[in-house]
Amino acid sequence: MKRPGANRRRSAHDWSANLRRMLSPRTFLARHAQVTFESLGRLYRNGLATWMTAMVIGIALALPAGLYLLLANLDRLSGAWEGQAGLSVFLKDGIKADAAEDLADRVRSWAEVAGVTLVTPEQALEEFRQRSGFADVLAALENNPLPVVLLVSPTGNHSDPASAGALQEKLRQLPETDLVQLDLQWVQRLAAILETARRAVLLISALLALAVLLMVGNTIRLEIQNRREEIVVTKLIGATNAFVRRPFLYSGIWYGVLGATLAWVVVEVGFRMLESPVQRLVGLYEGSFELQTQPGRLLLVLLGGGIALGLLGSWLAVGRHLRAVEPR
Repeated sequence: MKRPGANRRRSAHDWSANLRRMLSPRTFLARHAQVTFESLGRLYRNGLATWMTAMVIGIALALPAGLYLLLANLDRLSGAWEGQAGLSVFLKDGIKADAAEDLADRVRSWAEVAGVTLVTPEQALEEFRQRSGFADVLAALENNPLPVVLLVSPTGNHSDPASAGALQEKLRQLPETDLVQLDLQWVQRLAAILETARRAVLLISALLALAVLLMVGNTIRLEIQNRREEIVVTKLIGATNAFVRRPFLYSGIWYGVLGATLAWVVVEVGFRMLESPVQRLVGLYEGSFELQTQPGRLLLVLLGGGIALGLLGSWLAVGRHLRAVEPR
């Protein structure tokens, strides 16, 4: 006859062994892997509803991502032009070529000037004739109305807006000068516009992130309601809230992954469609520029954002609605 003490020791040993088995890393990973694929299979069986939710999330993620990439490309384009600060010095009427050449030599000797190009009225008129398409009209002119122009290039240390502005004022004070135009002003205006656009994109991103949270939360809430009886039975046999919550959290993660993947496809396809028109537009200005999206980095950012929003939305929804599902 077995002693009661031996049975108690054997039961305690078995309970301890089962606890160690449940807490082992292998069992922990196996349970999470099982729930991961189970939640994915459940989304697959829902079919159309899953893809509709994922498409809404994808559009919400693609819009700010596309706008941010567009601003990044414009910023890269303006940055390439920003270092090419130049000043056009229009001389007064009546300045002869020799006097203009002497002035160009004096300006070249300045420490803040890297180079000076003298453009005579004849050269300017010929360039305007070739680029404007008004050769017949220009041929009817009796006199050349264009002045002598000095194209002044500042050194690298004086290409910033403040230094270029100081050089502009110094050139304006020359007695031979009629007008000094800083060719960098439109780039500065573009930079200000881009900064305003960045703030707008941040605001749009925040609103769309909130929309994704609400979308995922509402979807998980409906799923909890549809599986109410299953959750009640699971709790009756001893399941904890953490166990019940786990598949819904993974569903939110999968929604984020699917939405991020669709957003990546939308952005990449959209930029490929814009690539040819942008190259033609830049070609009209005798330049070259290529849109860049950095597909690998873009996919990682979208996946990170989608997973974070999906997990957060499902966590909030489960935490709020799961407490209402209790056995009676």
